[in-house]
Amino acid sequence: MKNVIIRSTFFPASACRQEGGASSRLARDPGVKVGIGQVLQRFLKLGLMLSLLLLFPLGTPVLAHVDDSKQQTEIGIKENLGLLIPLELTFYDENGKPVRLKELIKTSVILAPVYYNCPNVCNFLLQNIAGALGKLPAEPGKEYVVLAFSFDETEKSPLAAERKKIYLQMIGKPFPAEAWRFLTGEKESILKLTEAIGFQFRRVDNDFQHPVILIVLSHEGKIIRYLYGTDILPFDLKMALLEASEGRVGPTISKVMQFCFSFDPKGRRYVFNTLKVTGIATIAFALLFALFLVVKGKRPRDERG
Repeated sequence: MKNVIIRSTFFPASACRQEGGASSRLARDPGVKVGIGQVLQRFLKLGLMLSLLLLFPLGTPVLAHVDDSKQQTEIGIKENLGLLIPLELTFYDENGKPVRLKELIKTSVILAPVYYNCPNVCNFLLQNIAGALGKLPAEPGKEYVVLAFSFDETEKSPLAAERKKIYLQMIGKPFPAEAWRFLTGEKESILKLTEAIGFQFRRVDNDFQHPVILIVLSHEGKIIRYLYGTDILPFDLKMALLEASEGRVGPTISKVMQFCFSFDPKGRRYVFNTLKVTGIATIAFALLFALFLVVKGKRPRDERG
């Protein structure tokens, strides 16, 4: 592994002390000014060096060695906007009855990949879905349905029925039971569905590392929008369902989020990329300041006095 070495340019002190040197002439002669090009060049170099240090801090390897024999599944979301999910897949409802997805998807769909024994984020997600559903003006069952499905093939229908009862009560108002289904499935069907929606997860013993996401589908099973995180805003759901009703693929709000955040599989959450954002902000500031210097340098001499 090669270390990255950044060398800075410096000037010997003896060169600055020379009687006939350029620096001494600049110091003695107030009429001599540094050219705007020199100032601009030095500032851009400094800005670039600072940005590189922020984006690639010393001590952080630029390349990581991967042992192919122990390579593990990625965790995160690969967005498949506009694609259709396989509606022929069979899952089991809360009563243990086999049901194909095309039998459930007749209108817009809020799809929630979870596992019911999840100790934290899945519970938070389902609780916040329940809270948001209570504030949605759309009519459940007619204008939309919610499908929660477990990506843990060991979870069965009795557990799904138990979870359904709990979260329906959290909505806080009458809600048709057929408008929020809790599904389980065989491993093959689970993997085909998660692959179709770009949901990448990994089992760790009896637990899972996974992203937290909602996927909004049209009545034909087209992926319309991804909504990230456990905080579900009724407005976001309302807009996504409106787009789904029109079959219009919406620009997902995750594009900026994916740049500014990265998924932490250990913490099961998205964390802010401070170094990346700070580095980009520094580059933007350097460019804006360079533009300011160029514009200022082009002012007529009489305006500058």
